[in-house]
Amino acid sequence: MLFMKAVIPAAGLGTRFLPLTKNSPKEMLPIIDKPAIQYVVEEATEAGIDDIIIITGRGKEVIENHFDVAYELEKVLEERGERKKLEEIRKISDMAEIFYIRQKMPLGLGHAIYVAKKHVGNEYFAVLLGDDIIVADKPCIKQLVDIYKKYGKSVIAVQEVEEHLVSKYGVVDAEKMEDGVYRIKKLVEKPSIEKAPSNLAVMGRYILSPKIFECIERIKPGKNNEIQLTDALNLLLKEEEIYAYEFDGKRYDLGDKFDWLRINIEMALQREEFKEKLLNLIKRIAIE
Repeated sequence: MLFMKAVIPAAGLGTRFLPLTKNSPKEMLPIIDKPAIQYVVEEATEAGIDDIIIITGRGKEVIENHFDVAYELEKVLEERGERKKLEEIRKISDMAEIFYIRQKMPLGLGHAIYVAKKHVGNEYFAVLLGDDIIVADKPCIKQLVDIYKKYGKSVIAVQEVEEHLVSKYGVVDAEKMEDGVYRIKKLVEKPSIEKAPSNLAVMGRYILSPKIFECIERIKPGKNNEIQLTDALNLLLKEEEIYAYEFDGKRYDLGDKFDWLRINIEMALQREEFKEKLLNLIKRIAIE
């Protein structure tokens, strides 16, 4: 077991998925038969992290309920002899020790991470964004942990994006150290194509130094009174090195409706119960 805590920010309003997210958190968007945030928690636990802090907000109680024990449901499944379903339900509540901290105002990613300060303490910790799903043979956060163990500093997950997409991401200006590993010089939030220092984009997974909390305290709120993690990371860079790692895996942004459709289709094609029927449906639609 890895003695590192994980913070999962899940307090966003999910406005890009309205009206669906008016009463249901985007982190609970279904990916076939599991909510999105379960994939994120599973990534952490598969990496050996079992101490997890989920940052929630108003109207997010359903996330807590999902990872809690469902006594009534378990009793019904047990009486019906549905052992497989019962085991699956129990696995959800047993997979980790999960704590919840409420972000009372939506003040940005930097602030969402900051509210976990007391629980994290003076240790390096993992951050996994609750609406980013990364599918990989080796959990993305475990890949970052391995780089952290080698260099002993903060590590940020990156991937190359097409040039015309850089304005959608935080982008790193970095020096290559070895295959897939870069030492960051600075981070630029959503630059224009002309001002982008590279096409290496930040992808929602981090191993962070506890010094990030001091940096968050020192930065001023920006647009919409939000505290940006990028600003805090640039402050941290003045005190210690930060590395970027080009991870192996496929990332889906559940703030994007097409990505949500795409992951459902691609995941369904990996399951024998759906594969043939779905391929036939796609072929029929293409012909029509």
